[in-house]
Amino acid sequence: MRAKALSLLQELTEAHSVSGHEDEVRAIFIDELSEIGPLAADKNGSVICAHSNDGPRVLIAGHMDEVGFMVQNMTLDGFIQFVAIGGWSTQHMLGQRVQILTRNGDKIMGVIGSKPVHFLPPSVRDQPVPIEAMFIDVGASSRRELRDDFDISIGDPIAPWSPFTPLARSNNYLAKAFDNRVGMAGVIQSATELAGTDHPNEIVFAGSVQEEVGLRGARTLAAFVKPDVAIVLEGPPADDTPGFNLSESQGKLGGGVQIRLYDPTAITNPRLAQLAIQTAEKANIPHQVTVRRSGGTDAGALHQANQGIPTIVLGVPARYIHTHNAIIDIDDYLAMVSLTIALAGKLDDATVDSLTRYI
Repeated sequence: MRAKALSLLQELTEAHSVSGHEDEVRAIFIDELSEIGPLAADKNGSVICAHSNDGPRVLIAGHMDEVGFMVQNMTLDGFIQFVAIGGWSTQHMLGQRVQILTRNGDKIMGVIGSKPVHFLPPSVRDQPVPIEAMFIDVGASSRRELRDDFDISIGDPIAPWSPFTPLARSNNYLAKAFDNRVGMAGVIQSATELAGTDHPNEIVFAGSVQEEVGLRGARTLAAFVKPDVAIVLEGPPADDTPGFNLSESQGKLGGGVQIRLYDPTAITNPRLAQLAIQTAEKANIPHQVTVRRSGGTDAGALHQANQGIPTIVLGVPARYIHTHNAIIDIDDYLAMVSLTIALAGKLDDATVDSLTRYI
């Protein structure tokens, strides 16, 4: 499982799939799961693969998109102005490499720049640079060259560039877009494993679009699939670096899969949360239980959809998400896959019915 995980994570993290332009990750999903079950997509581009048995419909989903940018304008002297797609801190952007995906499929390498600090007055030298004062330099000398020779257009998506890289500590890996390519790898790997079992339900494996810009894909995905229960796989932020009280960390690298009980967008169905925790304990799956003061996931949209969907988020903590370089522990990922498989195996008719039996 580990070798397949690393191969999947490399392929997925190195894919160019900014919100609204998820084609490369969608193609990987389709290629990997084409023999698992029938494939379909909603009209926003979220994709599903169903593996049918009798029983309740269980959705196992991750979002395919990553934070990135979009070409907003091109200056006369050949620089690119851009807007952010998803949540960025400008202090993490300057000097970083990006790739612009053109409409003919080429990827143009560039770097994010601004007016050099040497030319700034002391009063503003240490202040954050606003995105409006940044630009992307691809080595062009004019707007005409950008259009005619580079084939760059207004509206082209821009993704961070950061190859999948093993670190000196053998379990740790660095890449862009672990939020949420760990979730997508988990969906694919769980599908491969569960397809060979006699699970007590119909499982719909899915990749949603546009999570990073407001959970947009999850809304139409819920209407499309109409699941009875949902498991969301995610790459949430770790809290185990300097500046945190490590005794209070709930997203520690090497701590196991994160089971999220609360964030401002979703309160996990308590019965489903307890089932997930008990399942992890009985199977000796390393896990960490989490209550978050901020953030949100596709669970925020899914749990409110239709007449309500019991939803839980399982995550792989990642340091420095929403930057060019994030870090995970591969054992946390493997724990997430193991818990996803084990939890799906518990969701039979009686158990799913009990999650919402209020009267």
